[in-house]
Amino acid sequence: MTLLDDPQWHGRLLIDGWRAGRGGASDAVEPATGEVLGSYGVASVEDVTEAAQVAARAQADWAATPPEQRAAVLRRAGQLFEEHAAEIEDWIVRESGGIPPKAQLETHVAAQECFEAAALPSHPAGDVLTTNDDRWSFARRRPVGVVTVIAPFNFPLILSIRSVAPALALGNSVLLKPDPRTAVCGGVVLARVFEEAGLPAGVLSLLPGGAEIGAAVVEAPEVRVVAFTGSTAAGRKVGEACARHLKRAHLELGGNNALIVLPGADLALAASAGAFGSFMHQGQICMTSGRHLVHESLHDEYVAALAAKATHLPVGDPKSGTVALGPIIDAKQLKRIDGIVSDAVAQGASVVAGGSVDGPYYQPTVLTGLTPDNPAWSDEIFGPVAPVMSFSTIDEAVELANANEYGLSVGILGDVGQAMRIADRLVSGKVHINEQTVMDEANAPFGGMKSSGNGSRIGGAQANIESFTEIQWLTMRPEIAPYPF
Repeated sequence: MTLLDDPQWHGRLLIDGWRAGRGGASDAVEPATGEVLGSYGVASVEDVTEAAQVAARAQADWAATPPEQRAAVLRRAGQLFEEHAAEIEDWIVRESGGIPPKAQLETHVAAQECFEAAALPSHPAGDVLTTNDDRWSFARRRPVGVVTVIAPFNFPLILSIRSVAPALALGNSVLLKPDPRTAVCGGVVLARVFEEAGLPAGVLSLLPGGAEIGAAVVEAPEVRVVAFTGSTAAGRKVGEACARHLKRAHLELGGNNALIVLPGADLALAASAGAFGSFMHQGQICMTSGRHLVHESLHDEYVAALAAKATHLPVGDPKSGTVALGPIIDAKQLKRIDGIVSDAVAQGASVVAGGSVDGPYYQPTVLTGLTPDNPAWSDEIFGPVAPVMSFSTIDEAVELANANEYGLSVGILGDVGQAMRIADRLVSGKVHINEQTVMDEANAPFGGMKSSGNGSRIGGAQANIESFTEIQWLTMRPEIAPYPF
């Protein structure tokens, strides 16, 4: 039996075993065709309350499990992602609308996240401190307890596992709320993998649902840390709720990322990087290249080359294996993308390529003639749209790149020395020289500045340990200390 052939998960959620959700069940739908792929359980607020209580009880035993055993569970999970990659990738293609190479990237990164996390249980758990008294003094790392992970639809497996794996490895239990549009490939898959990997019951709960469930998994009193990936608007609400309840929030939010093309850059390579950065997964990535800043000496040629790329990229059903772009996730998002492009044109922008809806698909689009206040330039579109603007000086490029509420990722293409000087002046969580803006590795810190989040809270041992542990001061004397009372 394959990982997802097991019928026990259909129409159910995971709380100390598979069970029917009090919120009923919902269909997993293929955005390219509207076909129903299966069903998953929907949580109620009562389910969340129960899951949080179960997680708190299970966490104590899981934290006490020897590091070697916790590491073995994470390693086995990574192996299962590799062994069942083809099956998982099929679900990612059909449920999220991603092309097969994107699905393959997700399973590869998921495995690597687990392998990286498997090293965390044996990582040094604190520091020996100096002290003026006759005692030993330690700052030791302890699991936070129960962690909530809320993940979006666009990279449903990666954006779940990158918090779930390190949180579990460090001795925490997890409440996972995937986006309902990708509840199987972003939720059920993880639940089944860790179930087969030997994770004890109750340590990971799967709680699909809407905004009400999102609020419940944040506000549950047992939860101490919330790892949220999603829109800036939703992230602000999560941050506000966490502040009221004195919880830590790790927020990875939206982006409107600049790709700077310097004078003298290789035009063909730059256009290829720009097309990938803007059109990969239909532009539905927080790191998508949303603003192309091109030196005036290259602007016209770059626009022509980028438009040629857009015109020739095949769009269609990703399960055919012959397309570069699949469907937009749903009709609401499709309407939003088209609306932003229409508003941009109404305010003076020109469509050089694309700009049209075809069923559930949006054609890869190139826009020029923009001003900084045009919505296609100032807003995060989350669609396959590449707005292009020229600059004349390096100071102007830096000013335009920074003049946006977001600060997630920037790519700089061209002369390395010039790019290094620019990088030092950018307000961004990530800067990539001679690469486009979409980048992620399991061992690298990930996060944004300004409206893109509250810093690099995940990725790599240091960030993960900071995110999913608390520091406890522990002192120890050879005998009871004398006191003047």
